[in-house]
Amino acid sequence: MTSVAPRVESLASSGIQSIPKEYIRPQEELTSIGNVFEEVQKEEGPQVPTIDLKEIESEDKEVRERCRLELKKAAMDWGVMHLVNHGISEELMDRVREVGQKFFQLPIEEKEKYANDQGSGMIQGYGSKLANNASGQLEWEDYFFHLVYPEDKRDLSIWPKTPTDYTEITSAYARQLRGLASKILSALSLCLGLEQGRLEKEVGGLEQLLLQMKINYYPKCPQPELALGVEAHTDVSALTFILHNMVPGLQLFYQGKWVTAKCVPNSIIMHIGDTIEILSNGKFKSILHRGLVNKEKVRISWAVFCEPPKDKIILKPLPETVSETEPPLFPPRTFAQHIEHKLFRKTQDALSK
Repeated sequence: MTSVAPRVESLASSGIQSIPKEYIRPQEELTSIGNVFEEVQKEEGPQVPTIDLKEIESEDKEVRERCRLELKKAAMDWGVMHLVNHGISEELMDRVREVGQKFFQLPIEEKEKYANDQGSGMIQGYGSKLANNASGQLEWEDYFFHLVYPEDKRDLSIWPKTPTDYTEITSAYARQLRGLASKILSALSLCLGLEQGRLEKEVGGLEQLLLQMKINYYPKCPQPELALGVEAHTDVSALTFILHNMVPGLQLFYQGKWVTAKCVPNSIIMHIGDTIEILSNGKFKSILHRGLVNKEKVRISWAVFCEPPKDKIILKPLPETVSETEPPLFPPRTFAQHIEHKLFRKTQDALSK
């Protein structure tokens, strides 16, 4: 039986003035962690692009093309963007936030009924990060993780029963996000000069592309300049869609500097993940990003990772993206092997420090 790390929420509400040492980031990281509310005020310097999707299906070919070009530029340059006019109603997004927040407002002993058991491979449910042996580092967050689409692959027995409309609201959101994922994949396929349905097929299509939702709960932190909500990483997914409660925290590593994403009303943040970076042979970027925490406000984000099946598909640069001058940048791997490779490399990096 693995020992359970204390929930970060319990630590945060216990009145501690200083955080336990396993939450303190290594020295070389600390120099770059600032006050997120000050960071987000910065007007100068690069800003995460905002893409208006209203025109991506316009009747007018030129209007459509222009929108696609903006999407392509953002995917190649940043690999992350604020999507607006994405077709998901403000009301539904608000309700998703509401039911998730209500779950996290339950007493910890109620939430523990949904606890996952990472040691035995049961990763769905309520949890906190266990220390990975390499660094022993912990992140300042608790979370709830569950597969939300396709519907026949869900395990509703572990979904929150309180609030009572949690399942209905979250399911409706997952269905709409799945439609948005198709719309984006089809536009990105055209951006690469492929047929419209190509990327969708390459990541598993309607039957096999999995949507995994992770609600990240970042309690207030007494020493936010020493901790991270989520350490720097790239997403392994094909695409990731993120809603948040309008408290800033997301930072992107862009052109050698950490850039703080502003909060754009009614937007959904979208990341290009490693899977699309690999299929596009590096033309589309999977950007390094992390999450900051703060003293004043709880931050909650709803990340939905669109993932190809673990072993059924070999991910490698598509032949159309490879040429004599642009050889394949990635070896063929299954999704499971890609995850293993990343974990192995991370362990190696930590050991070599």
